[in-house]
Amino acid sequence: MKQILKILIGAAWIDGIIQPEERVYLRRVADEFKLADDPQIKPLLSELKPIQPVECYQWLEEYFGDNPSAEDYQQLLDIISGLIYSDGYIDVREAKLIETIQSCDPGSPECRNSILDKILRKIQKLYKAAIEQQV
Repeated sequence: MKQILKILIGAAWIDGIIQPEERVYLRRVADEFKLADDPQIKPLLSELKPIQPVECYQWLEEYFGDNPSAEDYQQLLDIISGLIYSDGYIDVREAKLIETIQSCDPGSPECRNSILDKILRKIQKLYKAAIEQQV
Protein backbone atom coordinates (compact mmCIF):
# COMPACT_ATOMS: atom_id res chain seq x y z
CA MET A 1 0.00 0.00 0.00
CA LYS A 2 2.88 2.36 0.73
CA GLN A 3 4.21 1.92 -2.80
CA ILE A 4 0.78 2.66 -4.29
CA LEU A 5 0.42 5.77 -2.12
CA LYS A 6 3.83 7.05 -3.20
CA ILE A 7 2.84 6.59 -6.86
CA LEU A 8 -0.44 8.35 -6.13
CA ILE A 9 1.33 11.34 -4.56
CA GLY A 10 3.71 11.45 -7.52
CA ALA A 11 0.72 11.36 -9.88
CA ALA A 12 -0.78 14.35 -8.06
CA TRP A 13 2.43 16.29 -8.79
CA ILE A 14 2.70 15.11 -12.43
CA ASP A 15 1.24 18.40 -13.72
CA GLY A 16 3.43 20.48 -11.39
CA ILE A 17 0.81 21.40 -8.80
CA ILE A 18 -1.50 19.59 -6.40
CA GLN A 19 -5.06 20.82 -6.80
CA PRO A 20 -7.20 21.24 -3.64
CA GLU A 21 -9.42 18.31 -4.69
CA GLU A 22 -6.34 16.14 -5.21
CA ARG A 23 -5.05 17.12 -1.76
CA VAL A 24 -8.32 16.01 -0.16
CA TYR A 25 -8.22 12.75 -2.12
CA LEU A 26 -4.61 12.05 -1.08
CA ARG A 27 -5.39 12.66 2.59
CA ARG A 28 -8.42 10.39 2.43
CA VAL A 29 -6.45 7.55 0.81
CA ALA A 30 -3.53 8.00 3.24
CA ASP A 31 -5.95 7.81 6.16
CA GLU A 32 -7.72 4.81 4.63
CA PHE A 33 -4.39 2.99 4.24
CA LYS A 34 -3.37 4.17 7.75
CA LEU A 35 -0.19 5.67 6.29
CA ALA A 36 -0.72 9.42 6.92
CA ASP A 37 1.86 9.38 9.74
CA ASP A 38 4.29 6.95 8.09
CA PRO A 39 7.85 8.41 8.12
CA GLN A 40 8.23 7.93 4.35
CA ILE A 41 4.76 9.18 3.43
CA LYS A 42 4.31 12.14 5.79
CA PRO A 43 7.00 14.30 4.11
CA LEU A 44 5.53 13.53 0.69
CA LEU A 45 2.07 14.60 1.86
CA SER A 46 3.47 17.81 3.37
CA GLU A 47 4.07 19.18 -0.14
CA LEU A 48 7.28 20.89 1.00
CA LYS A 49 9.18 19.47 -1.94
CA PRO A 50 7.51 18.82 -5.29
CA ILE A 51 7.84 15.32 -6.67
CA GLN A 52 9.32 15.29 -10.13
CA PRO A 53 7.66 13.22 -12.87
CA VAL A 54 10.83 11.13 -13.13
CA GLU A 55 10.35 9.97 -9.52
CA CYS A 56 6.72 9.07 -10.15
CA TYR A 57 7.65 6.99 -13.21
CA GLN A 58 10.50 5.35 -11.27
CA TRP A 59 8.08 4.34 -8.52
CA LEU A 60 5.72 3.03 -11.18
CA GLU A 61 8.53 1.01 -12.74
CA GLU A 62 9.44 -0.44 -9.33
CA TYR A 63 5.79 -1.33 -8.72
CA PHE A 64 5.41 -3.15 -12.03
CA GLY A 65 8.85 -4.71 -11.55
CA ASP A 66 7.58 -6.37 -8.37
CA ASN A 67 5.15 -8.45 -10.47
CA PRO A 68 1.84 -7.10 -9.19
CA SER A 69 -1.19 -9.31 -9.56
CA ALA A 70 -4.10 -8.35 -11.79
CA GLU A 71 -5.90 -7.26 -8.61
CA ASP A 72 -2.95 -5.03 -7.55
CA TYR A 73 -2.82 -3.56 -11.06
CA GLN A 74 -6.56 -2.80 -11.02
CA GLN A 75 -6.33 -1.25 -7.57
CA LEU A 76 -3.53 1.07 -8.72
CA LEU A 77 -5.45 2.01 -11.86
CA ASP A 78 -8.65 2.70 -9.89
CA ILE A 79 -6.91 4.80 -7.24
CA ILE A 80 -4.93 6.88 -9.73
CA SER A 81 -8.00 7.34 -11.94
CA GLY A 82 -9.90 8.61 -8.90
CA LEU A 83 -7.16 11.14 -8.19
CA ILE A 84 -6.84 12.34 -11.77
CA TYR A 85 -10.59 12.78 -12.20
CA SER A 86 -11.06 14.34 -8.72
CA ASP A 87 -10.57 17.94 -9.85
CA GLY A 88 -12.71 17.66 -12.99
CA TYR A 89 -9.79 18.55 -15.25
CA ILE A 90 -7.36 16.17 -16.91
CA ASP A 91 -3.96 17.61 -17.76
CA VAL A 92 -2.10 16.10 -20.73
CA ARG A 93 0.61 14.79 -18.37
CA GLU A 94 -2.03 13.11 -16.23
CA ALA A 95 -3.59 11.54 -19.31
CA LYS A 96 -0.19 10.21 -20.39
CA LEU A 97 0.36 8.68 -16.95
CA ILE A 98 -3.03 6.95 -17.02
CA GLU A 99 -2.37 5.77 -20.58
CA THR A 100 0.97 4.32 -19.49
CA ILE A 101 -0.68 2.40 -16.68
CA GLN A 102 -3.58 1.26 -18.86
CA SER A 103 -1.26 0.09 -21.61
CA CYS A 104 -0.50 -3.09 -19.76
CA ASP A 105 -2.47 -5.60 -17.80
CA PRO A 106 -0.07 -7.79 -15.79
CA GLY A 107 -2.13 -10.80 -16.79
CA SER A 108 -0.96 -10.34 -20.35
CA PRO A 109 2.66 -11.62 -20.73
CA GLU A 110 3.44 -9.59 -23.84
CA CYS A 111 2.59 -6.40 -21.97
CA ARG A 112 4.97 -6.92 -19.05
CA ASN A 113 8.10 -6.00 -21.01
CA SER A 114 6.20 -3.44 -23.03
CA ILE A 115 5.15 -1.41 -19.97
CA LEU A 116 8.65 -1.45 -18.49
CA ASP A 117 10.11 -0.35 -21.83
CA LYS A 118 7.57 2.46 -22.13
CA ILE A 119 8.20 3.64 -18.59
CA LEU A 120 11.94 3.54 -19.12
CA ARG A 121 11.60 5.58 -22.33
CA LYS A 122 9.44 8.14 -20.53
CA ILE A 123 11.95 8.39 -17.68
CA GLN A 124 14.74 8.88 -20.21
CA LYS A 125 12.78 11.63 -22.01
CA LEU A 126 11.96 13.40 -18.74
CA TYR A 127 15.57 13.14 -17.58
CA LYS A 128 16.83 14.50 -20.91
CA ALA A 129 14.34 17.39 -20.75
CA ALA A 130 15.41 18.18 -17.18
CA ILE A 131 19.07 18.26 -18.21
CA GLU A 132 18.28 20.50 -21.20
CA GLN A 133 16.40 22.93 -18.93
CA GLN A 134 19.42 23.22 -16.65
CA VAL A 135 21.77 24.01 -19.55
